[in-house]
Amino acid sequence: MEYEIKQQGKFKFVEEGEGEPLILLHGLFGALSNFHDLIEHFRASHRVIVPLLPLFDLSLLDTTVSGLAKHVAKFVEARKLENFHLLGNSLGGHVGLVYTLKHQAKVKTIILTGSSGLFENGMGETYPKRGDREFIRKKTELTFYDPNIATKELVDEVFEIVNNRIKAIKIIALAKSAIRHNLGDELKDIKLPACLIWGKNDTITPPMVAEEFNSMLPNSELHWIDKCGHAPMMEVPQEFNIILAQFLAQHKG
Repeated sequence: MEYEIKQQGKFKFVEEGEGEPLILLHGLFGALSNFHDLIEHFRASHRVIVPLLPLFDLSLLDTTVSGLAKHVAKFVEARKLENFHLLGNSLGGHVGLVYTLKHQAKVKTIILTGSSGLFENGMGETYPKRGDREFIRKKTELTFYDPNIATKELVDEVFEIVNNRIKAIKIIALAKSAIRHNLGDELKDIKLPACLIWGKNDTITPPMVAEEFNSMLPNSELHWIDKCGHAPMMEVPQEFNIILAQFLAQHKG
């Protein structure tokens, strides 16, 4: 299903359904398709909001995790949002944590899946040569437990990004910023209920990362999904949505 992309000033976003707000933050190679099943499931009970993060539109100086968190803060103000659930996958989780550390009063709960912020394996030591589609296919497949989830359309999306010089530079800048911006010393300050939903076979933010988050976030619970990689909401949406629905039900109203 194609969603209407709405615009308010400089902000682009998708908004579906009514109820308590549930904000979804996508990752470095995230697209709306990553959240399709999640949006479809929760639009019946929640106001699901997906801000399109300006991964390629900020100045190089602001192309950082903090820069994206500032964008989220301005978006939240513009939409007059408060008391919302905040969910982030991969880099989106990292951005959500940085936002929450500064605006904890606005956030009701935080949900992380495959989040960076402590440790992540990115593209590896060698960034792909432009034009090396086979390399991109293999790297995209590593995101998932089942390599068939990396469809031709998904590989084409990633391939287009890394073959655009400006976009490639911005992706590298964000990846380096994520590695530098380690949150190990600050997570104890997030007192909100936190739900960690992790693929047991995640090779990008491995299981030990989930365990570290769980030990450092004082009010967190950790849920494992077997035979699942870095994007559980995309690879095993039904199982993911059941866990998330139970967590949101506990913190409703």
